[in-house]
Amino acid sequence: MKELCIALGVALLIAILFVAWNPIGRGVWNANQYAVQKVDDATRYSTRKKVEDSCRAMIASYTSDKLKYEQYASSESAEQRSWGEQAKMRANQTAASYNEFILKNSYVFGGNIPKDIRTELEYLT
Repeated sequence: MKELCIALGVALLIAILFVAWNPIGRGVWNANQYAVQKVDDATRYSTRKKVEDSCRAMIASYTSDKLKYEQYASSESAEQRSWGEQAKMRANQTAASYNEFILKNSYVFGGNIPKDIRTELEYLT
C-alpha cells in the first residue's frame, strides 16, 4: 500500500511538471488565468471605480489645459501665447493617454459607459 501511494505521488508530480513545463500545458493554464482575470475585472466594482476615477481625472486635466489654451492662444503677449502652446501640448498628451486608456479598459464598462465619461478626447489643432 505504501509503495502504491509513493508511485501515485511520483506519477502525479511527473504529470504536474509535464503540464507546467510543456508549452501546450502552459498555454492552457495561461488562457484560463486570462479568462478568469477578465471576468474578475469586468465584474469587480473596485476595478470599475478605479477606471472611472482615472477617466474623470484625465478629463478634468484635459479640460483645464484646453481652457488655458483657448484663453492664451490669441494673446498679444508672446509669453502668454507660449503658455497657451504648452497647455495645448499637455492637452494633446492627455488626450492620447486617455484614448489609449479607454481602448484598453472598454471591457470594464461592457457598453454601459457613464454619461460624464467620454469615449474619446479630441486633439487640439
